[in-house]
Amino acid sequence: MAGGIRFVSLGGLSVLVILLIVGIVIFLIPLLFLGVIGAAFTKLGFSWIMAIAVVLLMLFGSYVNIPVYTIRRDMVRVSPDTTSMYSADTPWSPAPVWDTVISINLGGAILPVCISLYLLYQAVLITGTSLLVPVGTGIALVALVTFVSTRPVPGVGLRVPLIIPALTALLIGLLLFGGAGVQATVLAFVSGTIGILLGGNLAQLHRIKALDVTDVSIGGSGTFGAIFICCILPALIA
Repeated sequence: MAGGIRFVSLGGLSVLVILLIVGIVIFLIPLLFLGVIGAAFTKLGFSWIMAIAVVLLMLFGSYVNIPVYTIRRDMVRVSPDTTSMYSADTPWSPAPVWDTVISINLGGAILPVCISLYLLYQAVLITGTSLLVPVGTGIALVALVTFVSTRPVPGVGLRVPLIIPALTALLIGLLLFGGAGVQATVLAFVSGTIGILLGGNLAQLHRIKALDVTDVSIGGSGTFGAIFICCILPALIA
């Protein structure tokens, strides 16, 4: 004991055990994460293999953006106090953005829409077309909420709230069908994913020119998190 501080030697074996436990925890957390999300997708009618495959495809697909369109700016705004920011004397200054590439994200747009259409098709086969009106209403409401709450950030892009759209979709599913069930789940899933893309991305395209960004991904950065959560939460009421 020195200076009131007591030092305790754990020994080589104890240190190895601690490192082993830490390694196991680090290894198990991703597996637990996939297991919980996989279980959520199985409630939507997927097998375990399909559920894990869908989750992995969405996660890895979030890095894949497919360019579809380029927006050309007619002019670049320069504030009065930064007239020389693009001169040769300031190599650190950002270059003006003339073109913005619009892309579609594989994991955050294409896959969720395909899953939504598949779930809607399966639900219509069982319950009939009476589900289509509530789904349309849900999509419109989620799109409206997402549109109002999405923030266009200059130099960054579009930022969709992480939780608000998913909770809105979940609440709509519960209210329109009076509680939990397959129909409420399908309604929440479809209205959430499609509503986020419509209100958070497609309806915001007119703001792109003012953001000074080189690319905007529909369902990608700034939107993928909200889409992913919206794919998981509805399964909780299945």
